[in-house]
Amino acid sequence: MREPLHGTPPLRPSLHRSGDDLADRRAEYAEAYARAGDHAAAADLMAQAMERAPDWLLGRVRWGEFLADAGEADAAGAVFRQALRQDEADPYGARLKLARLGAEPVPDAPSPSFVAGLFDQYADGFEDALVRRLDYRVPDLLMALLQEAAPEARFAAALDLGCGTGLMGERLKPICHRLDGIDLSAGMLDKARRKRLYDTLHEGDILAAPRLPAGAYDLVTAADVLTYLGDLRPVFAHAASLQGPGSWLAFSTELASGTDGFVLRPSLRYAHAPTYLDAALAGAGYAIVSQTAGTLRRDRGEAIAGTLTIARLT
Repeated sequence: MREPLHGTPPLRPSLHRSGDDLADRRAEYAEAYARAGDHAAAADLMAQAMERAPDWLLGRVRWGEFLADAGEADAAGAVFRQALRQDEADPYGARLKLARLGAEPVPDAPSPSFVAGLFDQYADGFEDALVRRLDYRVPDLLMALLQEAAPEARFAAALDLGCGTGLMGERLKPICHRLDGIDLSAGMLDKARRKRLYDTLHEGDILAAPRLPAGAYDLVTAADVLTYLGDLRPVFAHAASLQGPGSWLAFSTELASGTDGFVLRPSLRYAHAPTYLDAALAGAGYAIVSQTAGTLRRDRGEAIAGTLTIARLT
């Protein structure tokens, strides 16, 4: 049986309404059937909802997910393609879901609007869910590895890519004279801003991270961020453009086995092989200083294996 597709929030009564009361009720019943494991019934109810609300984009994507979970891959693919035609910005990750079905090649990255919307949705309860319920450990693991590699280091300027609510920033602040952050999610940035950790916060794609007017960042971090990108070569090249020789790069990735590249997991996050990381870093001018495997967090009861890497620009 195919693993369920993840990545789209369930339709909740107070959010994501279609504008048609009967369609909304049928969608709520569909969610209940899906939670009970009856995905065929859920798909049938969502089909009825979509008859009443044919322009409801999120409803269409959920319909496709129910069809996929019911084993109706061809029908699911057709629904996801309809969603892409409806909105090419792809705010609900229909292209990723097509790739998970094997109906399209795995994209190098998801649409920015999908990532931003996903994290805006979870901003309010993000830290509680991640740290307390999912045993998220990346900031602590990454900081321990960085301090082991550079025990006396103090950084003039650090950039926290995909800074989110500032969990990595809390660890970086004591050892950084200047700390900047960038994230796609306005909701996450609002949480980070309240902590008063960062000198500047930018809303946007990490490849749009601004250069410091007075010089280079001597530290760039990406904690649990690169899992939302497939091809990491542009990220490493951009980081290198922000830094000078001897500067540090610290990041985490989910671990892919049985490949020399990257894969798209059922969670709609990417996992990368260490050999891929080695080659991509070398291509950008970085040398690996330290690299270790570890459990990054738990997801649906499963331990998520990852790679923690410290590299230095040569």
